[in-house]
Amino acid sequence: MQQPSTKHSIGLNTSPAMCERLSYVDGHLHIGLCWQPRLGDGCTIPVWMLSMESAYDQALAYILSLTDLERRTDLTGARAQLGLERMKVMLDAIGHPEAAYWTVHVAGTKGKGSTAAMIERVLRATGMETGLYTSPHLHTFRERIRFCGRPIAPTALASLTAELRLCVDAMPDRPSTFELATTLALLYFARRRAHAAVLEVGLGGRLDATNVVTPRVAVITSISYDHMAILGNSLGQIAYEKAGIIKPGVPVVSSPQHPEALAVIERIARERGAPLTLVGRDMEVRITDASKNGVWATIVGAGYCHDVHVPLIGEHQATNAATAVAALEVLRQQGVPLTARQMTDGLSLVHWPGRLEILARRPTILVDGAHNVDSAQKLRAALDEFFPLEDQHRAWPAQSCTDAAQRRRRHFFRALRPRVLILGMSADKDIRGIMNVLVPGADAVIVTRSNHPRAADVELLKSAAAPFGCTL
Repeated sequence: MQQPSTKHSIGLNTSPAMCERLSYVDGHLHIGLCWQPRLGDGCTIPVWMLSMESAYDQALAYILSLTDLERRTDLTGARAQLGLERMKVMLDAIGHPEAAYWTVHVAGTKGKGSTAAMIERVLRATGMETGLYTSPHLHTFRERIRFCGRPIAPTALASLTAELRLCVDAMPDRPSTFELATTLALLYFARRRAHAAVLEVGLGGRLDATNVVTPRVAVITSISYDHMAILGNSLGQIAYEKAGIIKPGVPVVSSPQHPEALAVIERIARERGAPLTLVGRDMEVRITDASKNGVWATIVGAGYCHDVHVPLIGEHQATNAATAVAALEVLRQQGVPLTARQMTDGLSLVHWPGRLEILARRPTILVDGAHNVDSAQKLRAALDEFFPLEDQHRAWPAQSCTDAAQRRRRHFFRALRPRVLILGMSADKDIRGIMNVLVPGADAVIVTRSNHPRAADVELLKSAAAPFGCTL
């Protein structure tokens, strides 16, 4: 007997809330259709599980069919493809939805996602309806576009994509995946009547698709080496691209920077008449405590002092929090209703997965997205401080013993609970530099490869880790 096709068109009469309850796996809508009709001879037709290609699937496929620098393996000529003209064409066509709310624009190499999440969470704590646009995503593309903390619904993404497709298909120079996603976010926030939106730069800043807004405050987090093939090989060149988000007369807040990067930021801010607040110079952050439960800090600036707790691991998150607070204080000076209590409440509730995130505690399993030497150093520092190998030896009763006996006991417990590093990264990253930081702090290394087109081959990772003499 011929088996039925596994692709069917099925009409559903459901509410949007019901659509959200349907099962999405890897962006695909799966609907189980089971039947067991009896045939005349008493046979039973097997139960089949059918899969319906949804409007969301079609929308996502269309978005990803465009030029996608995140997935390109050959970045030759990628810089030439950057620019704002396509964004301007799309926004002109749809009536500039970004003008319906005010924005905060966040650039930087490291910490920009965490800082953006902190700013958005504090604004949401005031009762504002907020948008948050970040990239890349961890689990689903919809995570990139959030309204009041919730990812855009599959139905909303599908309908807005269909609406924008009319414009996109008429363009002789079609936008990239990121440009279309950015336009989707700007339009979605307007449709939801957002009061404010926090936009994270995707790549660089000057030519990034998000740089079509004139924000109330621009934020530049820590700048280090990354995406050199596109942004440049020096910190000065990279800083020039990041500082491209600085607009004439718009206040800018910067995290502490390397002198070479800071000089560029200061020059551009001065040329554009943009008041600059520098964390560490114009305001101070003092860490009062740090643990596996986050970091506590006192942040002091002109006319304010906040004792804050951020439930993100790593002392570098105190700097990100100070940068967020500085930006929020600028907004308060501009008349945004924001109390000190809302500031501390919002920061205490921030959630930003994939950054030293604890998935399990027995054994302790952490995930982190460190992908350059600077972020690897911050990861290693946090591991050594909050998850030291010494913690694995405390089950041994405290008693006086010789150094040799103590070393044997430490070795025994270390052998029972080693630190295992499971590592994968993109082929265009500084693989050896990252290995130099992370591998010496591990007892064993497992190298792996994701299904991303730019993922490094496991043999390349294995050869890079081999000189450190760890178990592979």
